[in-house]
Amino acid sequence: MSHRVGIWIDHKKAIIVFASGGRVTTRTVESEVGPHARYSDHSGYPTPDGPRDGGGEKAYEERYDQLLDRYYDEVVRLLVEKTEKLVVGDPLERSVFMGPLIDQAAVDRHQQAVAEARRDGTVFTGGKHLADGAFARGYFVEPTVVGLPASHRLFHDELFAPFTAVAAVDSLDEALELANAGVYGLTAGVYSEDPAEVQRFLDEVHAGVLYVNRRAGATTGAWPGVQAFGGWKGSGSTGKSGLSMYYVAQFLREQSHTVVD
Repeated sequence: MSHRVGIWIDHKKAIIVFASGGRVTTRTVESEVGPHARYSDHSGYPTPDGPRDGGGEKAYEERYDQLLDRYYDEVVRLLVEKTEKLVVGDPLERSVFMGPLIDQAAVDRHQQAVAEARRDGTVFTGGKHLADGAFARGYFVEPTVVGLPASHRLFHDELFAPFTAVAAVDSLDEALELANAGVYGLTAGVYSEDPAEVQRFLDEVHAGVLYVNRRAGATTGAWPGVQAFGGWKGSGSTGKSGLSMYYVAQFLREQSHTVVD
């Protein structure tokens, strides 16, 4: 669910069976380039779980990366290489990695983001609206990797589309500062061989679900029964997670008894 819809529901006091999501905050991550190549990432795409699960349309699926400057070119190369191998099409087919978006509005958001990236940065791969042949019967787009300044609005606004924005940073300090500057705080992940860096990430990043050195997906792939799931800031309403020790208590009322014999 989008942050906008979550806020509307909270104000209207509607009763629903899942918590508001909102796009995730940025987090510090280490890339596959080497043990010291850290970068920050807003979701799981293009790691294996993201687009297959929902075409970038889950609340924690869009991805926004801050890369240490000296690793930028190599990490972007790996992202582009992996992204260009993804197969888009009918999700019922085993070879297909990513299916369609939900509607034309989602396609329009993706295309607007791509246009802004072409204007303000670089589109490294993808970005097209796929509408020919079998694609004419659905809302298909190419998974996209772009480079943008870290201050760009596309690092902060929800898209719910397969879109990866990348920016260079100078340090872990800067990556964490950028991560925590966003209004969202659903999931976050880190890859590092330095215990001090990992602990600092866990202590300082503002998000409700954190992953460390998780190969299956830096920040996506959460399922009920594996861990509690909930967001901070604009990605939640109470700061408490579903299926955690606080979950059932959120539906109960307290009652104090004082009995004098």
